[in-house]
This record gives sequence, C-alpha cells and structure tokens, in this order.
Amino acid sequence: MELTITTLAERPELQGALWAMKDLWPEFTVNDPVGWSHYGRIVAELPEYVLVATDAEGKVVARALSVPFQLRAEGRGELPATGWDQVLMWAFSDRRHGRAPDTVSAIEVTVDTSALGQGLSGRMLGAMRDNARRLGFAEVVAPVRPNGKHLEATSSIHEYAFRTRESDGLPHDPWLRVHVRAGGTVEAVCPASMTVAASVEQWRAWTGLPFDTDGPVEVTGALVPVHCEASRGYAVYVEPNIWVRHSL
Repeated sequence: MELTITTLAERPELQGALWAMKDLWPEFTVNDPVGWSHYGRIVAELPEYVLVATDAEGKVVARALSVPFQLRAEGRGELPATGWDQVLMWAFSDRRHGRAPDTVSAIEVTVDTSALGQGLSGRMLGAMRDNARRLGFAEVVAPVRPNGKHLEATSSIHEYAFRTRESDGLPHDPWLRVHVRAGGTVEAVCPASMTVAASVEQWRAWTGLPFDTDGPVEVTGALVPVHCEASRGYAVYVEPNIWVRHSL
C-alpha cells in the first residue's frame, strides 16, 4: 500500500480523522482512567510524537502515539511493573515539572480495520523509531499488548512473554514478533500495565455478559480474566503487558 506518514505537528488538520478511524480495541480498554485522561493531551500537547498515515486517496489508515519521559529520574531507572499507565503518568508529570526526557515510550499503534493485514503496524513501528531518533533519543521502550494472548487468557503471561517458535526462534506472539524483527528485545513483564475498575453494570454494557457471579470472568479481547465481585457490585481488570526495548 502506498503510504504517507507524517507527524500530527506537520498535519494538524488530520486530528479529527485520526480519532475517526475504525479499530478493534475492546470497549473496556478505552475506559482505563489513566488513558482516558491523558490521550487527548498527547494529541494536543505532543503532536510531534503522534504519527498519522494516509493512503493514496488521503484517508487516515493508521496512527501511532508515543510520549517522552525521564526513565533515569531519581527513584525510577527500571521499566515499571505498572507499564502503560505508569509511563503516561510519568510523561505528563515530567512535562509539568520541567524534567528533560531521556526515553520515548510507545503508547499505541492502531490500523484502520479497512487496512488490516498489509503490514502497516510494522511500518508505523518503524516510523515511530525513526521519529524518536530524529528527535534526539537513543531508545524507545514499549509496553506491548500481545495480540495473541487473548486466545489463551488463563495462560501465564510470564511464560507467554518469552515463548518462541521452534522454526526461527522468534516470539510466539505476532505483535511481539513485529517488535523483535524491528530490532526490539523482549525484556520483562509488566503485570499491572492497565487497570480498569468499574461497576458490574458497566461491565455488562461493555461486554454483554451477565457479571452476576463472584470470581474470574473470561471476556472477549481480554488478556486475562476479569475479577468479578458481583456481590459487591464491581469488577476489576488488571492487564499485563510485555516490555520491549528498542535501541536506536
């Protein structure tokens, strides 16, 4: 596919089309409170870290969001167990306090449903790496949401993260394979990367499931079961991701 990839800073008129893309994200994922409160800020305040891809007709077919933060600040240094949520909070805390960033974290790569299966996710990841290098960074980290894990929600994420194929030694998970082929290294699990806590009524609306029994509930698109406390009226999803480090 013929593709033009630019930053949103270069083409701010694409902001509306960026949000209008049709995607496959499960509804509960967009209700993570940390993401919900920070996504708009990435686009508004960090447009040079937002990549937008258009096809030959000018349609937006993919987006990639990232944030700069200071990994080596006092009290940090290690990639956090709270993954995706944590880097979003660090990035905007650093911005507020004037801390100079030393690392870029991937936040999202999304392809429009009309353009799936054409290798766009890998091209957007490569563009994200190039953009971070252009902005003067030597490293990109990514709290990767492994896109095959939902097929085996009860499997250990710690085993899944480092599972490889016998044929070529590449990761078993398709999205992890894209990262490794791009030059990334699978480093660690972030077991509490995203947390979505909501009432059972909200979970019923998002999933169409009854959420009427205490205990684990397997939800389509969830990487691990959702913990339901039906007798108390709430359920909590704690999503694990996998840290991948890209040296540039």
